Order: sequence, then structure tokens, then C-alpha cells
Amino acid sequence: MSALDTYAAKRNFDVTPEPKGELVEAVGEQPSFVVQKHDATRLHYDFRLEWGGVLWSWAVTKGPSADPAEKRLAVRTEDHPLAYGGFEGTIPEGEYGGGTVMLWDNGWWEPLHDPDEGLKEGKLHFRLHGARMQGGWALVRMRGNRKGDGKRENWLLIKEKDDFTSRSADALTNKHTKSVTTGRTMRAIAAEKPAVETAPKHDKPLPRFRAVQLATLEDEPPEGEGWQHEVKFDGYRCLMAIGKGGVKLYTRNGKDWTDRFGDLSEPAGAIPCGAALIDGEVIAGSGGGDFGALQKALKEGGKLTFYAFDLLHLDGEDLTEAPLSDRRAALEGLLSPLPPRGPIRLSPVLEGDGDAALAAMCEVGGEGIVSKKTDAPYRGRRTKGWIKAKCIKRAELVIAGWAPSDKRGRAFSSLLLASYEGGKLVYRGRVGTGFDGETQEALMAAMKPLARKTSPLDGELPSETRGAKWLTPKLVAEIAYTEFTSEGRVRHGVFHGLREDKPAEEVSAGQELAVESGAEDAMDDDSEVKIGGVRISSAGRKVFPDAGVTKADVARHYEAVAERMLTYAADRPVSLLRLPEGLEGQTFFQKHAGKGWPSSIKPLPIEEKDGSTEDYMYVASAAGLMGAAQMGSVEFHIWGSKRDKLDKPDRLVFDLDPDEGLDFGDVKAACEELRAGLDAVGLPSSPMVSGGKGVHVIVPLRRTATWETVKTFSRAFATILAERHPDRYVATMSKAKRKGRIFIDWLRNERGSTAIAPYSLRARPGAPVAVPVSWEELARLDAPNGFHPSDMESRLSRPCPLAEVQPKGITAEVVAALEDWAAGDAAEDVAAAETAR
Repeated sequence: MSALDTYAAKRNFDVTPEPKGELVEAVGEQPSFVVQKHDATRLHYDFRLEWGGVLWSWAVTKGPSADPAEKRLAVRTEDHPLAYGGFEGTIPEGEYGGGTVMLWDNGWWEPLHDPDEGLKEGKLHFRLHGARMQGGWALVRMRGNRKGDGKRENWLLIKEKDDFTSRSADALTNKHTKSVTTGRTMRAIAAEKPAVETAPKHDKPLPRFRAVQLATLEDEPPEGEGWQHEVKFDGYRCLMAIGKGGVKLYTRNGKDWTDRFGDLSEPAGAIPCGAALIDGEVIAGSGGGDFGALQKALKEGGKLTFYAFDLLHLDGEDLTEAPLSDRRAALEGLLSPLPPRGPIRLSPVLEGDGDAALAAMCEVGGEGIVSKKTDAPYRGRRTKGWIKAKCIKRAELVIAGWAPSDKRGRAFSSLLLASYEGGKLVYRGRVGTGFDGETQEALMAAMKPLARKTSPLDGELPSETRGAKWLTPKLVAEIAYTEFTSEGRVRHGVFHGLREDKPAEEVSAGQELAVESGAEDAMDDDSEVKIGGVRISSAGRKVFPDAGVTKADVARHYEAVAERMLTYAADRPVSLLRLPEGLEGQTFFQKHAGKGWPSSIKPLPIEEKDGSTEDYMYVASAAGLMGAAQMGSVEFHIWGSKRDKLDKPDRLVFDLDPDEGLDFGDVKAACEELRAGLDAVGLPSSPMVSGGKGVHVIVPLRRTATWETVKTFSRAFATILAERHPDRYVATMSKAKRKGRIFIDWLRNERGSTAIAPYSLRARPGAPVAVPVSWEELARLDAPNGFHPSDMESRLSRPCPLAEVQPKGITAEVVAALEDWAAGDAAEDVAAAETAR
């Protein structure tokens, strides 16, 4: 019986224009998905996923919603042929599904687990890469619905929380009312009108978001020729992508704010090109912009203006390597047909040298200027090719708490400010002006859910913070000020609004403090140095801007820890997390070396599950670690086995991953419970703070058992602990089940899986390092990300705690002990383990 028999039986292909279709055996590397708006007996949207040579299909009664709180009913229907993914037209009245069908969205989908198992179990999790539907989604079968029980099979289509969510339940379907392929409305399709030839025809792929170039703050503009000077706007940085599928508007960090900047989508769609990626700034109104006014405009739907100042991509061609002068000429040509005072405008270039341009801008009450090298390429990071100089000093700072007010009608007297420097939250003073009653109410509403009892600040607190109400540091404020004091605190600060386009962890006052003190960067982005005999290009590039850690510093870290780190990372298949443009740019996870890679990163042929062989990589020397750093690598993720015995692991890893809301004390308690259980079965262990939010408990092994044995043991151990304490632990990846619990991740213990290597940097704000610690030391630590490159010298002067644990094998005795432990009482095991120690 064919999977398409039901589809064929329901249709008379002599009458309906729908494709007969055939079962297709092969699925491409990027399986397709399609959504068809279907005006049958009742208007609905048919959601289809390509798998197994057919399109799995669901009828979504109200259409997909990008609001995670809106769960849409999706009724499972018969499988459709792949050819149906291109069908748009009208099914005759009286035929099955009679009515108009529009191709509403299409693209490809990325399963996050085995789709066949997910369909069988009633839980499908996936990412969509479409013109309209993007990001994480889930299909969940409702209880009481099982295939074959004679009832219709009801599922729920749910959007997962990510950068592609919407605050409006019907934003997707209300916004997109035309065919994604022909541009026709439902009425035009029913009337058999031809495809709409839109002018312009955006017929090239929509450019992807890329990291934006950032300006370096200086106290005055650069001198000399070869610079152009532009207005510094007070708004939100925005990348405007135009191409097939419409318009996307991204923040500086890649968040899709198309819905929030919605009024700009239509005028952007009128730009005559096949595709384009334009860099610019969104402001309120049409003047120089005011951040407070912008916040109000976004909230109330006020007028927005996009000032374009750079062109990164045009009609399929990457322009970032071209000099600014050429990019600017292309941008001017592209925007020339647009009205000069419309919602999309060219950023004006100011006449005269930098000092004159800045003086003119300050005279009219502007914020400052940005000076740009006219012969420089575009770089997706902070460089000295762009220099900003301000009339009014401003900084982005984190709100760490607030001081109560004794005045009637005033919610608070001041906000307490901070910034992240080297991974630590540093106090930056208070701001008590700039908010009216309405602003104070809005701020209190935003702060209330973040209340905490203890200070989030590091270091000793000044007396002015007494009586403060503390917050979890999530909110970012824009503050105007006259100067930073010698203690590093703002003087005469004025609140200008909350920023939603920058995570708190990325907020640093390093540039502002450097300008105040007259300090300058010692190394330029394009400088080159040799470290450990390895050439490091772009040595001054800031990989961790908040911590001031450059690409050269990353290489120096790996030079310093090489001997210790190679004890655990050498001669193993390794995957690298690369940040070619630093923490603020795009990241790449790479397990196969590319052309032009250093010879110190060696190939390792490994047979895959399908019988093919792929070249993985491994390092065996300090030169290999630094060679990886030269290629922009920050993190090293290693297999649990070495290349001479790939199928015999020599370590077992449990990653304790806490749900949001749990603190580090909960994680440490879980580590002790895990340790007690491992001791009870005869396996000594050692903890490693991951540099993220959790802890890895590592068990060194003798190389006697296979991957299957190690995987089975780790899964059983984690499951037993989770079943024993279901209120504290979970042993499955399900996000829904992890609420308020710690996920005991045992999945790293199978062939091909990796875990972060000891002494590896982590690609997180502050440049934390994954460090093995003793059990006694773990009990004293305040956080799992408290070690940084500057701590390594003292760390390496003492033995590594992980090296002091003797490897054991997963023997028959250990398995028997596991069975006894499963049947025993946890409290007795903890006591027994304490006695044994």
C-alpha cells in the first residue's frame, strides 16, 4: 500500500487540476515545507512537511501564529505528493477540497530529532526557513488522538520563543495576503489572473543577516584626507534585507523586528532591485532623532524614518570588500528613485573636515558625527575605520537596582547602574532624572518581575546603595552624562529610555572610560603578531569587546594552557566554534577542516553511520591550538575517545543544565547528589565548571567498554536519578518538562557527540573559561563562569583536580551496583559515600 493511496482515492484527476504525483524515495539535504491558504468549505491553511517522499499534511484552522501563547489547532490530513508543493489554483466546486488554493509560504525545514519517531510519539520539533514562517516551531498531538482510532487526529501548531516571535496572534496571516510565488490575492487566483509582475521584481534570494560594523568612540574626529563625516543618529541600528519573499528588518544583533518597524516594509518593497542588504538607522519622525521619542513611536505606532548609510549586498553581489566610496555611490544610485523626504532616505554627508562637521552638528543640538574611511571595506565588528565623536556623552548601562523615594507620586528616587567588565558586573553610579510619572510607572512594571533579594554587583558596594531594591540585571538603559568620575561612575546622568536591541551581558563602559582617561588601543584590528611561532593576523580584533579580549589574547590563552589542555584534548576528534568577527558577529560550528587550514590541524578519517568516510580533525600540539585560534576558533569541543581507539571511550560526562530561575546553589547541590550516586556504584568523578550556566561531572574511564555500554549506563543512571527526584531533575531534552528542573544531560556519551574541552574559552560575554575544580572548591564558588584568561597563571601553578581521579571501568560489578543503587534509598547512598570518603 502506497502512502499516497488515500490522497488518490479522494480525487478525480479528470476534473481537478491537482497533481497526481508519485512517491519520491529520496529526500534532499534540505527537506521542503509549504503552506497553502485554502478557501474550501471553511478557510484554513494547509501546513505540509516533506518527509519520506511525501508531504505530511495538517489543516490549520486559523492559520499559523507567531505568538507562542497562541496554540493553533492543526488537523492531520492525508499525505500529499511532493508535486503538490507547487500547486496554486482552484479545485472545482463539488470536488474534495473544492475552493481556491494559494501558495502562502514555502522554504525548507530542519528537524530537531528523528521525524519518524516524533510523528509516532506525537511531538515534532523543528526550525522553519521560509519567506514568512521562520525559527522554532512544534507540532504536538492532543491527548486522546491516536492514528487509527477512527477519530480525526488533532494536533497543535505552536511557535517557540525566539527572535521570530510576534506579539500579535494574527500578525503573520494579516500581514501576508498575497501568494509568495505569484503575488496574487485569493480573488485573483480564483479569476485565473496571471502572476503579478511587481515593480520592482525582487527575484533574487533574500540576503541573510550579517554582523554590522561598529564605530570606535574617540574624543575628537580624525584629521586628514580620506574621511567622510555623517550624522550620528539617536535611534535603533537596522539592517534592511530585500529580496525573494519580501522585506526583513533586523536589529544590530540579528533580531527580526519587521513587525515592530512595520511601517517601513512597504516603502522598502518599492526599492528597485533584485535583492539588497542596506545598513542604516531607524529614528522617530524625520529629524535627527530622539531616543525617547522613538520609544514612544514604537509603542504608539508613530512615524518612523530609515536613514540608509551603507550597502552590503546588491543583486546577488557581496559589496563588503569594496571601498566605502564605491558602496556609497551604489547606495545613492539604488535610492535615487525614492522621494527625498520619504520614510527611506540617504544619510547626509557633512561638508568640511571632521572638526568643522562636529562643531556644526553640536551647534544645532545634534548628538555627534561618525567619520568613515572612504577607501576601507565593510567589517562586521568594531574598527577604527569608523570613528564616532559625540556632542553629548551617552552610554548604555545595565539597571542593577533602584532606590526608594519618600516623595508622594514618585515610584523611586533613582536607578542604580552597572556594566560588565571582564565578566564582572561593576557599579557605575545612579541616575535620578529624565523620567516623568508615566515613564516611572513603565519602568516599575518592567523591573517588578526582576526583583531579587541580593545585589547582583561584584565587589564592595558604596554607602549610597544602602536600602536599594536589587534586580536581576536584564534591563539596559541609555544614559546621557557629563563625565565619568575617577571611580568610574557617571556624573549628572539623565535617563533617555530602555534599549531592547542589546543584551545586558554585552554592555560595557570600556570605550567611554578609555576616552575619559585618554587611553587608546595599543593594537589595531589589522595588526599581525607571532605567538608561539604561529602567525596571528587581525591580532587587535576584539573577540570579546566587553572584556577587551582580542584575537591575539585568545591565541595567548591557548599558548598558556596548551600543555595542560592537551592532556585532555589531544588526539581526539575535535569540533571548533568559530567567531571570525568576534562575539558580536556570526558563529560557525565546524568539525571538518577547510582548504587553507594550518597543517597543525590534522585530518582524521572516520567512518559514518551510512558507511561513507569523512575527514574530521584533531590537534596534537600547541601549534594546533593556536592554529585554530588563527582561524577564528574560540571553543574546542572534544569526543570522549581518542583516535587510536575511537570505539572505546575514556571518559563519561554528565552536563547539569539548569532551567532559567534556578541558581548556582541548586546546581551545586545536584552535583553532590550525582557524585554520591557515582561513588555508590564505584565510579569516582570530578566536576568542571563549564564557563556557561552549568557544571560537567566527568568520570574518567578505562578503555574497556564500547560506546553502546557507556551510553546505556549514563542514560540509566540519569533516568534513575530523575525518577527518584522528579521535582528536581529531568533526563529528557523536552523544554516543557524542564520547567524549574535541572536537565541531567547524558547525551554527550555516544559516538560522535562532543563536550567542551577543559581549559577551553567559551563564546560568552566576559571570556569565561571551562575549568576543572575540586569538589571542595566547587562548594565555595559563586558561579560556573567565574574563571577567565587572567586566572590561568595561578590556576596552572597547581595540579589539575581532574588528573587526580583514577579511571575505572564500567564492569559487571558496576552494573550490579547500579541496580542496587536504583533499588536503594538516596539518603543512605549519600551517607555511604560520605563515609567512604
